[in-house]
Amino acid sequence: MINTPFYSEEIFAEDVFKYMRNEQILFAGKIASEWMELAKDYHIKMFDYFKREELQVLNAIPTSEGAIQLAMEKMDKTLHSSNVLVLGFGRIGKILSKMLDGLGANVYVGSSDHTEIASIKSFCYEPVLLNKVEKYLPNMDLIINTIPAIILNKEKLKKTNGDAIIIDLASFPGGVDFDMAEKLGIESIWALGLPGKVAPISSASYIKETIYRMMDELEV
Repeated sequence: MINTPFYSEEIFAEDVFKYMRNEQILFAGKIASEWMELAKDYHIKMFDYFKREELQVLNAIPTSEGAIQLAMEKMDKTLHSSNVLVLGFGRIGKILSKMLDGLGANVYVGSSDHTEIASIKSFCYEPVLLNKVEKYLPNMDLIINTIPAIILNKEKLKKTNGDAIIIDLASFPGGVDFDMAEKLGIESIWALGLPGKVAPISSASYIKETIYRMMDELEV
């Protein structure tokens, strides 16, 4: 069904396809493969704006700000002078590390890619190879994961500072064994969908700009 929080009745996605004309175009985000196939059956042109790189990059801004907001709410000390480990140096990892550095945190960044490790060094962050991450975990006040694979498993969580806060920004399956974190008394948060939660106006404008660019490319 279509997500319609301001409408009390149900609207099925397939009903939308039934009433659309062949010359119309449908834009949506995070379209499941089965819906793409169904759209083809109805001869509907449908495009996923969430796959656009420019939207992913822009969404990293409110995601990073939201993660920092969460950290400030949960931590009993300042980010300034705290040891913060960012796992991953992709779109979010880059922006998040820059923001944390600007707040005066001691920024450690984990990656298994040696090109990324070189980039991390060039920004004067502390590089951490993921296969060596265990030795850094006991000294971290905050750990923020951006990698969609279980990085903080049982063994690594046991070596983590029990007072640390863990924020996971990665999509399914996430990067943290949350059940084990709970058993060990480590506060962990799986913070999904932050752009729309912390900055809905900015997030909506990013989507609008992306759709307009797609329309220009399609000469609509």
